[in-house]
Amino acid sequence: MEKLRIGLIGVGGIAVSRHIPSFLTLSDHAELTAVCDVNGERAESVATEFSIPFHTSQYTEIFNHVDAVTICTPNKFHAEIAIAALNAGKHVLCEKPMAMTTKECESMIEASEAAGKVLMIAYHYRHMKEARAAKRFINEGEIGRPLVSRAQAIRRRKVPGWGVFTNKDLQGGGSLIDFGCHFLDLALHLMDFPEIAEVSGSTYNELSKQPEVVNQWGVFEPSTFEVDDHATAYIKFKDGATLLFETSWAANLADDKESVSISGTIGGLDVFPLVLYQSKYGMLLDQKAYWISDDDDPGIPQAMNFIESCRGTQLPLVKPQEALIVSKVIEAIYMSSETGKAISFT
Repeated sequence: MEKLRIGLIGVGGIAVSRHIPSFLTLSDHAELTAVCDVNGERAESVATEFSIPFHTSQYTEIFNHVDAVTICTPNKFHAEIAIAALNAGKHVLCEKPMAMTTKECESMIEASEAAGKVLMIAYHYRHMKEARAAKRFINEGEIGRPLVSRAQAIRRRKVPGWGVFTNKDLQGGGSLIDFGCHFLDLALHLMDFPEIAEVSGSTYNELSKQPEVVNQWGVFEPSTFEVDDHATAYIKFKDGATLLFETSWAANLADDKESVSISGTIGGLDVFPLVLYQSKYGMLLDQKAYWISDDDDPGIPQAMNFIESCRGTQLPLVKPQEALIVSKVIEAIYMSSETGKAISFT
């Protein structure tokens, strides 16, 4: 079978740290044939570093050199570029979040369906070995029906002080749309995306607007900080289940925390680290995974799933319709915070 020709659009940190190394690892299945960046010198530098034959600063010029593209641009350009690529007959792996608005997400799905091409969103936490094992537990009925889920993505004073992470026009938001979206997606995935009844949320940015802000990850200007650095939400589902969600770039807490847990009717689990909790035989049992066989690097199974989805031998683990739901919840959290009211999905 011929190798899938892949191009990268936007070659910043996530492209060179995750996507390019992952596809290079899978060189028997795919080859990187083109890169694009609005900074032409950056595109040329990355092409030279990784021996990629074609580089350009105009993303439409990449389409003649590839079968599929990976989009790693600021969020504002996800929908525009994805739709153009799909209309050109190319498969698309788009970095998270899917787009700036749910309307843009819907347009991307329409373009994918019209073109008959794969559209996959890079929520790579689903591909982590602990998450994949947790999903196997759930699918085998080890916890029963999920009742209460909790997801936390919290950093202690680690606002990204580089790139465009704090630019609301280019990104659409801060910690929620950048960091928390991964854990929101993972929790919903593990719960099998039950129908949502309503979302209540609050967002904050007081810590990052303080004039003498202390930050571990680079420098930013507090006086012009306009995105959220902390967000909370309470999500109710039509089946009675609930999800407690919190994310932050800048929390006054002891330590960073990345956790997803689910309490079900039969058992429960923590994902990071993976532990299964059950009551059996007159005992309360905690079962820890001594070893998990999947890849340590989630970028590799993500890249392989995309390649095989393009070939038609697999389905995308992250379906665009599910990523659309994540974006709807994010949008609802922002709206709830602005209005002070719960947002109904009914």
